[in-house]
Amino acid sequence: MSKGCITVTKYFLFLFNLIFFVFGALIMGFGLWVLLDNQSFISVLQESSDTVKVASYILIGVGSLTMAMGFFGCIGAIYEIRCLLGLYFTCLLLILIAQVTAGVLIYFQRDQLKNEMSNIIQGMIIHYTGQNRTTEQTWDYIQRTMECCGWTGPGNWSDNILIRNSSQNLYPCSCRNESLPGTDLMVEGLCEHLSTELPVYETGCVTSVEKWLLENCGVILGICVAVAVVELLGMILSMCLCQSVGQEDYTKVPKY
Repeated sequence: MSKGCITVTKYFLFLFNLIFFVFGALIMGFGLWVLLDNQSFISVLQESSDTVKVASYILIGVGSLTMAMGFFGCIGAIYEIRCLLGLYFTCLLLILIAQVTAGVLIYFQRDQLKNEMSNIIQGMIIHYTGQNRTTEQTWDYIQRTMECCGWTGPGNWSDNILIRNSSQNLYPCSCRNESLPGTDLMVEGLCEHLSTELPVYETGCVTSVEKWLLENCGVILGICVAVAVVELLGMILSMCLCQSVGQEDYTKVPKY
């Protein structure tokens, strides 16, 4: 490979690794958002399932590793250190294999994940007390902002222990449809309506939540595809640069 081609390859590899570093930061940032956010649907699942917490830690770990590999790739490209380029290529290959494996597992386990999500929400509705616990506050926020009630519909709340054992017409206050007339009373963290026709939203939250998840999954998928493309290009360029660097360049390693 001519010196001009080596120079072009080196700086293209540096550019791709810089982009790779940024994508790694985005993945790590999303993992931190999933772990720390308490005002979205994710926090409801997180309080009831360890799967979401594990997934967030994996995202943080993958993002951190991606950032580190981007950094080492930049160093290896600029200073033409073969051992760093070889290590960079190997780690990129392992990360790419892990990403493809995770994507395949999620795709084939999607029905199981959906059932688990449904069971978590149903369990939360059954034991809902209106006492401002974290998961209940989040679910109230979801129902209020998405203008929905229950998982598949307001009928889900008939399974709630407090509502089922009460002689009053109780319902969660976050289900209240403000466009409907009527006056409510607060009873043990729930709302009481004087008539049998409850002024609640008639649609369930499952449709809105699935739409929300699909929108966020689209963002995640887009980032992952972009990262995979950069990874493939980085692997190709790093191998080309590694093969063009002479054996004597190993003497550079102790200096950096």
